[in-house]
Amino acid sequence: MEIAANITLSALAQQFLVGLSRTTILFIVSSGLSLVLGVLRIPNVAHGSLYMLGAFLCYSISLFFGGGSTGFWMALVLAPLCVALISLAVERGLFCHLYDREHLMLLLFTFSFMLLFKDLVKLVWGSDYRSLSAPEILQGSFSVLGMPFPRYNLFLLVLGPLVALGLWFLTNKTKIGKIARAAAVDREMVAAVGINVSWVFAAVFVIGCFLAGLGGALVAPTQNITQGMDHTLIMETFLIVIIGGLGNIWGALLGALIFGLTDSMGVLIWPQFAIVFPYVAVVIVLMFRPKGLLKATW
Repeated sequence: MEIAANITLSALAQQFLVGLSRTTILFIVSSGLSLVLGVLRIPNVAHGSLYMLGAFLCYSISLFFGGGSTGFWMALVLAPLCVALISLAVERGLFCHLYDREHLMLLLFTFSFMLLFKDLVKLVWGSDYRSLSAPEILQGSFSVLGMPFPRYNLFLLVLGPLVALGLWFLTNKTKIGKIARAAAVDREMVAAVGINVSWVFAAVFVIGCFLAGLGGALVAPTQNITQGMDHTLIMETFLIVIIGGLGNIWGALLGALIFGLTDSMGVLIWPQFAIVFPYVAVVIVLMFRPKGLLKATW
């Protein structure tokens, strides 16, 4: 077990970019969880299962449209929308009746849905691995200081900030975003002025689940699509939300950045213990900022 020595500048730059591209996926999924947890106060353990469902749906929809570039782009749009529709049915059918229950019941309820989605995926897609190719325009790589960097990862690096800006605009500049923030603070007062809080919560829940499905669709070309891909991710996203600040979009981005970069740099510095680096970073952050890096916005 030796710590890597003589790390080159090109290797450092490549791992930094890899960490940034992983940050994009972590941020998109964790920002959806942050919205749901911040507004609805629901610790949605099934959020990772929706991410997994988004990846499998992306695979199937892409095949339905013939694969290739057309299939991928159609799947990237339709898979998160399908996840959003499923989440709307779950929210209107069940969750909307449980908002006043204690957190332990909500936690157990979402845990049961995690198990349900796991069995659903196994029933529909089986236990085999699935793989999906990136569209032709995003295949291949380009050189970064003499080392290859995938074009698809560059696409993720561009998409991440766009999603962050879109979420900031949604929560701070739109009517639904302002109402959601007010409902998170005092739902009774919002209901008293004639606003249907139930449908506001439904909209927030669907947006959060859409982001989980989008993260799953985006990660599909970068790794094997399989059962269990949700387990590690849901733990990571909860930690990201905690260290970033509840409901804070920029906090989720900062937390994802810490997690993604420490993970990728750990692979370069000490590969045998790379998995430990992000969690050590979380412990250090919480020691000095137990309420999160940025102020909770809800």
